[in-house]
Amino acid sequence: MREAKPGLSGRVKAGLTGWLFIAAAVIMIFAFYFYPMLRALILSFQTGTGTNLTFTGIDNYARLFTDSMFLTAVKNTFIYLIFQVPLMVILALFISVLLNDKNLKFKGFFRTAIFLPCITSLVAYSVVFKYLFAGDGLVNSLLLNLHMISVPIQWITDPFWAKVTIIIAITWRWTGYNMIFYLSGLQNIDSSIYEAARIDGASAVRQFFSITVPLLKPIILFTSITSTIGTLQLFDEVVNITKGGPGNATTTISHYIYNLSFKYSADFGYAATVSYSIVIMIIILSFLQFKAAGERNG
Repeated sequence: MREAKPGLSGRVKAGLTGWLFIAAAVIMIFAFYFYPMLRALILSFQTGTGTNLTFTGIDNYARLFTDSMFLTAVKNTFIYLIFQVPLMVILALFISVLLNDKNLKFKGFFRTAIFLPCITSLVAYSVVFKYLFAGDGLVNSLLLNLHMISVPIQWITDPFWAKVTIIIAITWRWTGYNMIFYLSGLQNIDSSIYEAARIDGASAVRQFFSITVPLLKPIILFTSITSTIGTLQLFDEVVNITKGGPGNATTTISHYIYNLSFKYSADFGYAATVSYSIVIMIIILSFLQFKAAGERNG
């Protein structure tokens, strides 16, 4: 005899049991993730000091285009984005290829050493960088002793070199994070593909561009998008190393949001608007990256 299929009530009970297991997580996500996002969106259409807010429509969004400090923060952030993200992605990919060599000794040590900055305290490593790149710091002393420079570089107090310092700091911290993704992808590539390429006479460079890069495209896209999001939200390094200076030369969008909320006269409505400008930038840039990757794959 054929077993009787569970009735409608049985399926309903099974469904309710499933929802019961995930109910706590769903409630927490809505309470601490989606609800604050919705409240911030509503807040972005209001203006006022402190909690004395009034609805002003899209005035805050129109203000973005005439706010010189916001435009400066956007310019600084995109300078970091344009230079740091490609540098970090390429460097992480190059290091991962080197550390994936089967003949390399002490691979575990090198992988750990390069990944270690990712798990260090943001404040601690920022303070270390601030002292390393001080006018009389170790970096200048080393460059002077090697006769590469004749006078100390003002890494922290010069607008150009302050940006360079921030880019170096971010690259140092997050390159190892991206390297782990590439190593994972490389170890999933069948070694017979490389063996066939070597038999056909393909050089190591040819193998890298014809095999490694195409097969790692999904991971490269993922790391590019996550690095873009992280750079657009850049805050800790700027606050702890340069404090946004000199003269707002390194201030980022997130740092400006903090200043609007807690340093200047509290303007939470406009701060929420600036926050949502980051969301819009992330959506646009992520879409463009997906589009570019899709066209290349096609």
